[in-house]
Amino acid sequence: MESDSGFALQKPMSRQKMAAVSAFAAVVATAIFVGAVLPAEYGIDPLGTGEAFGLLAISGRGQVESIAPPAGSTEFTPVPVGPAAFYQAHYRVDTAEFVLEPYEYVEYKYHLETGAGMVFSWTASSPVIHDFHGQPDDATQGETSYDKRETDGANGSFAAPFTGIHGWYWENPGGDRITIRITSSGFYNAALETSYNGTRKRHQVLPPKGNTARAE
Repeated sequence: MESDSGFALQKPMSRQKMAAVSAFAAVVATAIFVGAVLPAEYGIDPLGTGEAFGLLAISGRGQVESIAPPAGSTEFTPVPVGPAAFYQAHYRVDTAEFVLEPYEYVEYKYHLETGAGMVFSWTASSPVIHDFHGQPDDATQGETSYDKRETDGANGSFAAPFTGIHGWYWENPGGDRITIRITSSGFYNAALETSYNGTRKRHQVLPPKGNTARAE
């Protein structure tokens, strides 16, 4: 069809075609968000594209900062004796508190040798996206998730299945500010905090007050 000026006029797009184009755009946007934005911004990699294309390194979730004791140290290596295991090290205790604004996240991890144990209890003022996981000192190895769900707290015990860093990822899913508090004790030597803005902070962990004895 032509106008009086001689230019061809296009027919308006039908509702069905507009709906199809909109649906296709939504699918593409969702794929980009899940495949690229989540791994790069939040370290969440449901499709594996973050690891495949190196996007986890952008978020910091794919990076491992060693907080292990010096090479050759046996202080934190458990020595099984029947049903018990002994350590040439202090028993450590730790408490920490984190405040997350909407969509912010924090990771908090301890270094544990294979078989080393700890007990823990953490609470959040509102449910958070939560992933209790670990990664070996060997940075070429991937993460192992032990407990991944949305919850407002957990209590338990843990024995490290491998030598590396083990701990929690907490994310505020939005809405109000959330406060997270954690208390733990066990045979770890240090704790590492990694924030949503990429900053990293080592936390000093100490023996219980008045406890200076070492295992024989």
